[in-house]
Amino acid sequence: MASSSFQPFYTPLFTPTHTSLIPFSSRSSSSWSPYTIRSIHTSISLIAPTKKVNCFKTKASTSPSMATKKTIQLFDSEQTLSVSLAKYTADLSDKFAQQKGSFTVVVSGGSLVKSLRKLAETPYIESIDWSKWHMFWVDERVVPKDHPDSNYLLAFDGFLSKVPIPTENIHAINDTLSAEAAADDYEAQIRHLVKNGVINVSETSGFPKFDLMLLGMGPDGHVASLFPGHALLEEKNKLVTFIKESPKPPPERITFTFPVINSSANIAMVVAGAGKAHPVHVAIGDGQEPEVLPVQMVAPEGQLTWFLDKDAASKL
Repeated sequence: MASSSFQPFYTPLFTPTHTSLIPFSSRSSSSWSPYTIRSIHTSISLIAPTKKVNCFKTKASTSPSMATKKTIQLFDSEQTLSVSLAKYTADLSDKFAQQKGSFTVVVSGGSLVKSLRKLAETPYIESIDWSKWHMFWVDERVVPKDHPDSNYLLAFDGFLSKVPIPTENIHAINDTLSAEAAADDYEAQIRHLVKNGVINVSETSGFPKFDLMLLGMGPDGHVASLFPGHALLEEKNKLVTFIKESPKPPPERITFTFPVINSSANIAMVVAGAGKAHPVHVAIGDGQEPEVLPVQMVAPEGQLTWFLDKDAASKL
């Protein structure tokens, strides 16, 4: 078993300035809903679809001087959301492939994979340099890869089987190990790819810095396998940890920790459906909960972009 004490890859020398929001090319009117939401504190207003508004939220998990750039986009359906998400992801893929020769993408389970389907269609299936992609999972159920509960199987059926990412660039957990051993093994995989220069390192936190995390959210506000009120919310040392008593079945899972999630260059929080309207209201509106929801703790040092359909945003 690996030590639970995390040693940074190097000591941060300075706090970098934030990069600008990646520009999007113009889109047809059929690709976008008529609204983008702007959230400043508890104030919500509707603005023209072509404008993008950066909102700032202080990170609770790092220095008070650090802030997350946050953009909130609202779409009239999950279909238009998926069109925009494909363009957003393809733009980042081009950027990082050109800058550093790889594009590290982390996905979650649930409905998120469905929203990636447009990437497997024209023009992206032909235009994206899939050889540069490296795919990871922000969390995984500790079950065989062909089990119906497997996030790997969900991603394979809905996305990976339709795009030409090299097999060796798909970094899944070792499903033959126990939850604890699988978490340690996955952390070792990530450290190896950091050493080889595939994954960047945050100059601020010293943790691995993935290019893009595509996150979903549960109706209770959980992200990855980090659930409300659970002790793992406070894990500050490990890259990957495990849970054996998940409040949502199956009980055994591995998950990235918040220091890794929040070291990301970009996070897309993709949320659709009326069942998730309340935690959305709490996270970016003026809704209240007795305890902080895990989704409220998502605050990357780079850019956070919310992709919401109108049902998920119905309480804003």
